This record gives sequence, structure tokens and C-alpha cells, in this order.
Amino acid sequence: MIDWNERLARRARSAPDLMGGILALAGARDLINFTGGFPDHALFATDVVGDIARKLIETDAAVALQYSPSEGIASTREALADRLAATDGRRPADGELMVTSGGIDAITLIAKTMLDAGDVVVVEEPSYLGAVSGFMAFDPVLRGVPLDEDGLDVDAFGALLAALPASPKLVYVIPDFQNPSGRTMSVPRRVALVELCRRHGILIVEDVAYSQLGFDDEPRPSLWSLGPDVVVQIGTFSKVFFPGVRLGWAVGPASVVARLCVAKQNSDQCAGALGQRMLEEYLRAGHLDSHLPLARSLYRDRAAALVGALERHFDGLATWTVPRGGFFSWLRVPGVDTVALADVARASKVAFVPGAGFFAESRDTEHLRLSYSRITESDIEQGVARLAAAVRSLRERRAS
Repeated sequence: MIDWNERLARRARSAPDLMGGILALAGARDLINFTGGFPDHALFATDVVGDIARKLIETDAAVALQYSPSEGIASTREALADRLAATDGRRPADGELMVTSGGIDAITLIAKTMLDAGDVVVVEEPSYLGAVSGFMAFDPVLRGVPLDEDGLDVDAFGALLAALPASPKLVYVIPDFQNPSGRTMSVPRRVALVELCRRHGILIVEDVAYSQLGFDDEPRPSLWSLGPDVVVQIGTFSKVFFPGVRLGWAVGPASVVARLCVAKQNSDQCAGALGQRMLEEYLRAGHLDSHLPLARSLYRDRAAALVGALERHFDGLATWTVPRGGFFSWLRVPGVDTVALADVARASKVAFVPGAGFFAESRDTEHLRLSYSRITESDIEQGVARLAAAVRSLRERRAS
């Protein structure tokens, strides 16, 4: 028998499977599932989308069912540019915008384009595990900068820059309702981060996956709107349209976006044309604007239910973040290995994501992430109660 493991590339041998366990539970129905950042399928506008798809297949098959340019269909990019002008107050210039196959595709394209082995990439500590694993595939040196209530600690980032022999290539941040912490970067820190990176020639990768899902109307400028010369903003429609079409965008300096398009030609060539045209029609008809208030209301209620359940069942057991948008709360359970806790909780039909995979540099096993986005309020209450019981059970075992 041939041992194919011996033939694997070095990066494949050591790559951790950080996302597989989450995605494997995407359709699980026999447990209370706090794992993935999945939108609630009840929000999917299936009737509207069905009508759009039918119309496109009947009248636009030559475009919608064909290959598309690597940068995306021109009319779809025009609709995205209109959207960015409305949300960010700035319209992309020619060559600054491309369509991607979701957020992780954009991360991979940026890593493939910008990184040589040994280059330094700075991430928030903790950070989105898909980005951590995506960057790791290209053999950089990952350095973490801590978060606090105002997001990335820009002073700590500045101290790190002073200690490094050369500037990092990239800094990856999620300024709004961060994954996994749920925290939001303050406006002064956004301004300071852009100025610092401009001074040191560092490309900011701004992930805005959750920016449209805030629970209040507080205006927060995007990093791209503050520094279009040093920021590539990447976004996804998986959270607010539906993930089945795998669509997102990257907008930034034209010279960088041009190389991302070349990298895409060597990966999946192009995002799916049918999905692009469906999204375009959905945007132009105003359906997303009608959808977002419903989504925000649903997720706001579920976040409140989660925080209330944590206050009832985890008082004295843990601390947690109170999200102002997005899908997540981040818990610290002192003295508990959350990987071991996950096994105990699964026996009680509860699943969550242990925190270790969200850390690029430090080793932390006391945190866990809870996603409330597609769990009913009654199941949130029951799931948190079961999880608290699992924590007590694990501590009792350790004490005996």
C-alpha cells in the first residue's frame, strides 16, 4: 500500500483542520449547535430569489449560465460599487473592485498574492480561525496583537512594529462585531491604525463580514473609506444574502486588485455567474435594504437571549462579551480546558467552538465561542444551562 501522506506537501501535512468540525455540524439536528456563524435559513428570501433565478435562466442564460470575467461581471460590479458608495461613502474607481467567491476566497487570494515564506502577518488576538489557517498555508510568521473593549490595541501594535526588524506585509482586522469576540473597533483607533500603517507601508486587510448587522444605528467609518490607499476591504454576502452562492468582494488599491484577479485565474477562475446576476438583481430591486432590518431585529433578540442566559447560568463560572452586532459572544472559563469541555458538552447534546484555534501566536485554552445566529431563544436558554452544567461537571472531576 502506498502511504500517500508521505507524498503530501509540507504545508498540507501540518495544516490544522480548523474549519472542518464546524462545517461538519452545519446540518446537525440532534443537538443545540452554537458552532458556526451561519445565518438563519428562515431569513432566506426563497420566493424572491426563486423568481429572480427563473427570470435569469429564461432571459439571460448567455451571461448567467456562462463563465464570467475573473474580476466579476461588469454589471454586478457596478451594483456592488453603488452599494459601497451608499454604505461607505466612497465609490470604487476603475480597477479597484472585484467579485470573490466569498470572504475566505479573498483571504486566500491576498495571501497568495502578497506573501512569501517568512513574511510577517499581524492579526488580532484572537482572530477569525478561517483567516488564521488561510494565512498559515503560505508559511508566514503570524504575530498577534491583543484586543480590548475598543478593538485592536493600536498602541500595542505600534510597540510590536518598533520591535520587529522589518515591517509586516499585512495586518488583518475585523473592525465590526469581530469574529470571535463580538467587539467593535472605536473610531479613534480606526483613524490611528490607518495612519500607522500608511507610515510603515503595511497593507490593512479589513474584513467586513458582519458590518451590516449592527444592532444600533451608530455610524462607524470603514477602514477602506478612511484609507483607500492602504486598505483592501473584503466582504461577503453569505451572512445577509445566503451562503449557498459563495459571493463576496475585494476593494482596494487598483494595483493590488489587479494581481488578485490574476491569482483568481489560477484558483477557481471566476465566481459563479448565476449567483452574481442573482445578487445584482436582488440589490437593484432594493431587497437587501428591506431584508437587513428583519435580520438585525432577529439577531438582536437572540444576542439578548444569550446574554440573559449567561447571566442566569454562568454567574461566577465565566466572563463574556456583550455583542452590539454580528453573531458571536466570546467566553473565558478560567481553569477549564475548553477542548475537553467540548467533549463533555457534546454528551449533553450541546456544541460550541473551543477558543484555541482563534489564536495565532499565544496558546489559550480557556476561551470558547458561542454563535447565537440560528438558535431559537428557548434552545439558547436550554443550551447555556447544559453548558454550565458541563463546566461544573468537568471542574468536579478535576477536583476529585
